[in-house]
Amino acid sequence: MTSFDTSPTLTVWRALLAVAVVFVMLATTGWSAVRDQQADGPRELALAAWARDRIAGHALPEADAPAYRLAHFFATLTSGQQFALADKYPSVVGNLNGVPVTLRYHANRVALGQAVAVEKTRAHDERLSPDGRDEARARLDRFRSLLKGDRQILAFDPSGKGRAAEVFGDLDRAARVSVVVPGVDTNLLTLERSKRRYAAPVGMAESLYGAERSASPGTRTAVIAWADYTAPAGLGMDAALGGLAAEGAVRLNAMVGALPGTSKVSLFCHSYGSVVCGVAAHRAPGRVADIAVAGSPGMRAASAGQLETGARIWATRDGDDWIGDVPHMEFGGIGHGADPVDPAFGARIVSAAGAAGHSGYFEPGTESLDNFAAIGVGAYGSVSCASADSTCHSGISGERDG
Repeated sequence: MTSFDTSPTLTVWRALLAVAVVFVMLATTGWSAVRDQQADGPRELALAAWARDRIAGHALPEADAPAYRLAHFFATLTSGQQFALADKYPSVVGNLNGVPVTLRYHANRVALGQAVAVEKTRAHDERLSPDGRDEARARLDRFRSLLKGDRQILAFDPSGKGRAAEVFGDLDRAARVSVVVPGVDTNLLTLERSKRRYAAPVGMAESLYGAERSASPGTRTAVIAWADYTAPAGLGMDAALGGLAAEGAVRLNAMVGALPGTSKVSLFCHSYGSVVCGVAAHRAPGRVADIAVAGSPGMRAASAGQLETGARIWATRDGDDWIGDVPHMEFGGIGHGADPVDPAFGARIVSAAGAAGHSGYFEPGTESLDNFAAIGVGAYGSVSCASADSTCHSGISGERDG
């Protein structure tokens, strides 16, 4: 007897259901594509001035030049010249791949200080609506938070809903670097949270950094909370399509390729972030050793082999995660393909015991976090496999294979 679960009728029904869901999304939420990517005045002016400027008699390199070219240019400058450019063009220097990371941290502190001044004014601007002033106050609070202590802000762009990246640990000395790639509704205001702390990118990365240090105190590690792409706003059409993931993948690979040193890199991709990582996989720099996805709607591939990467592919999902009820399929460009925790996909399936729901994978005390930490430091023998894949760490030569 043919199983209903595998019948062609069910396949067609699922496809039609997916299309129906999309039309409901359109009717209720509209096309939610982020239109905030329009040129931000001050940043565009800074880029234009940068393009015309010179230092020590030499023209400045194009802001979109390859990272190796930017690295070479900054290596020819004195420390004073580097900091002079960072102070003059903080919104440019703070976001250039290839620039020394400590200089980027400095530039972004300057840029944050300028953003604080802007939002202070906006928060009291009577020409804005009450909602506009409330948003200004929320942004002001976020920017002040990012300026506290010695936080290492690797990227900062306040235009639109905003993008940012923060580093935990010493990127220059790290032997292993982990990158947390978050999903839907990621922007400057959701970068960190006081409630549900470990559901936000900064909390995820900070939790992973602590777990990695506990798992292998002797390993020089760093973790990046990478919210430096435009994520879908809500569960509208952008979340069902791959356009923003494609744009994010380009940015992700550029950042990873420009990291200092020769560190091995692991990507930890949550929800829509796993779509970004799936699209990035086939062009990911060779230093990417592992790609781990959690609560994934799909990686825009039918199998791990279709990702065309030498990186190991890991996947996990908690039993209470609602994403498991979403049809894992692709139809006319809608949807993100096969379920990465389906054994047929071919990923290494690891335990998420204790993760509780869609946003609990980085909670301290969960097996998902412990597994991510083991992957991040290369302690593959310590990974706890899911019951569906009791041999998830087989075929890896050496406890710290890299």
